[in-house]
Amino acid sequence: MTTTAEAGGHLVDTDLSADLAAAALSLARRFHDGATLWVISPQWEPHAHHVAVEFVHPVIMGKRALPSVALVEPDPVAQARVASRPGDILLAVASANEPAVVDAMRRAPAWGAMTLWIGAGPRPPAGAANHILWVDSEDPMVPATGRFVLMYHLLWELTHVCFEHSGLLKPDAEECDETVCVTCSDEGRLGEVVIEPAEPLGPALVRTAAGEEWVDVSILGDVQPNDLVLVHAGAAITRLDDAGQEANR
Repeated sequence: MTTTAEAGGHLVDTDLSADLAAAALSLARRFHDGATLWVISPQWEPHAHHVAVEFVHPVIMGKRALPSVALVEPDPVAQARVASRPGDILLAVASANEPAVVDAMRRAPAWGAMTLWIGAGPRPPAGAANHILWVDSEDPMVPATGRFVLMYHLLWELTHVCFEHSGLLKPDAEECDETVCVTCSDEGRLGEVVIEPAEPLGPALVRTAAGEEWVDVSILGDVQPNDLVLVHAGAAITRLDDAGQEANR
């Protein structure tokens, strides 16, 4: 019998194979810790449904049903914001210039969600998602050819391969620990404003990967709900614009 991997053949090159393996390992570890997978695809809604069904429906005897939900309302960013919890996963199937996906990917760290981005054509910038699984082709028909389907089928299979090796599900020893990581503490943590200050110089309620916390925003002046800020030592030290750069108002 031909496996999905064998059927993929030359459609999955060495670099993409490595990216798929790394993404599958991260998925397996998150699912092992109780994550839910949230899927968005504003341009191609059927892909969002297909990915969700792929993971939640155990089509092979003995495989785990993994919690996965397609978010297909008109505002996927608002949906993902409400649905996701620290430790969850946000997967997008979209081009690199899809505005809602760009916005969701940059906000997901403040929600505590790991991100995966499947697409084709011009690539997103480095660091736009934790894992980028990309078809380097300018053909606008790629989303309809089955190559995306092949990628998330392989992602599903490799995730279950990881489950079969329990030692893989333990975090790497060198992974960043926020309590000791000098780089993280120096640069700050991404946060999303939930509630603006009730009075001048008062704190704002900010959501970070660690949960919600009251943060001193006096350095920034006025902040609004959904503003992205960097939080360091209990204070918001800068505001980020739509491109993820420092912004001033």
